[in-house]
Amino acid sequence: MAGEGQVIGCHTVDSWKQQFQKGIESKKLVVVDTATWCGPCRLISPVLDDLAKKLTDVIFLKVDVDELRSVAEEWAVEAMPTFILLKEGTIVDKIVGANKDDLQMKIAKHATATVTA
Repeated sequence: MAGEGQVIGCHTVDSWKQQFQKGIESKKLVVVDTATWCGPCRLISPVLDDLAKKLTDVIFLKVDVDELRSVAEEWAVEAMPTFILLKEGTIVDKIVGANKDDLQMKIAKHATATVTA
């Protein structure tokens, strides 16, 4: 699958919508990183890349909220970095700040959890 094992950058609303839809259809956990430029964002970026390589059953997306303000507004992103964890298009968790341990723990928790209707 294209993008497996890497963080996929979404630079247009169309690419975001396409990846978002793929996440819904795959029923996989989707982790969205919402910033690229701040100091903590740059520090956590290699951690996210490493997680993407290890956790190929999770979709990792990077969205620059300055590029895609509508996405930031839609998901109420107010601080950088914010990580949004989605399952089938629904937020299952949100991590604000570059807390590597918290991020890894919540990804592990939700990657194995099944969505119940």
